Amino acid sequence: MGIHKEGYRIIIISFILLGILSPLSGLISMPLWLHYIVWILLALIFVWIVKFFRSPKRVLTPDDNLVICSADGKVVAIEEVEEPEYFGDKRIQISVFMSPNNVHVNWAPISGIVKYMKYHPGKYLVAWHPKSSTENERTTIVIENEKGKQVLVRQIAGAMARRIVCYAREGNVVRQGDEIGFIKFGSRVDLFLPPGSKVKVTLGQLVTGKSTVIAEL
Repeated sequence: MGIHKEGYRIIIISFILLGILSPLSGLISMPLWLHYIVWILLALIFVWIVKFFRSPKRVLTPDDNLVICSADGKVVAIEEVEEPEYFGDKRIQISVFMSPNNVHVNWAPISGIVKYMKYHPGKYLVAWHPKSSTENERTTIVIENEKGKQVLVRQIAGAMARRIVCYAREGNVVRQGDEIGFIKFGSRVDLFLPPGSKVKVTLGQLVTGKSTVIAEL
C-alpha cells in the first residue's frame, strides 16, 4: 500500500498547517485535557488525509470477456438507460458510490483504445443523486476493445469532491486495470455497458476496484 501521487502536495500542506495549529492551540487558555483532545483531533485529521490518498497494489490478469470494476465503493444503481452523450441509445448503467473512506483511484474496466474523452464542468449534487450523472462536474471516457465492444466510464464529482483528475486521452491504448484517473474527496463512477452484457453484481453490493467483476461482455 502506497500513497498516490495526487496526494503528495495536499499531504505536505496539511502537515505544515496542522503542525502550525497544534502549538498555536497550546496558547489558548483552556484545561489541559481539552488541549489533548484538540491535538488528538488534529492528528486524526492528518491520518485520515493520508489514508484518503492510499494507493493499493492490486494484481490483475486482463480478460477481454470481462468488465472489471473501476472504483472501490457501493453499487447504487443497475438499470437500462438512454446514454445521450456518446452512444445515443440504451445501455446498461452500473453506478458505484465512493465514500470519503474508499480508495479513490479509478481503473480501466477493459483493455483497448480510448475513443472519446471529454470533461464537463457542472454542479456538485450529492453523488448518489440520480441527476448527478448528467448535471455534476464529470469526465466521460469511452474505451473500445479489440472485439469492437465499447464501455463508457464516467467520473462524477460529488458534494465534497472538487477535483476530477483524468489521465486518459483520446487515442491512448490502455490495459484493463491501468489507472485512468483519481477523484478527490467523495464521488461516483458510472459504467455504461453494451446491451446484452451479463451483470455480475447486485444493488447494494460492496465492490473493489481492479478486482470485482462487474459484467461479462
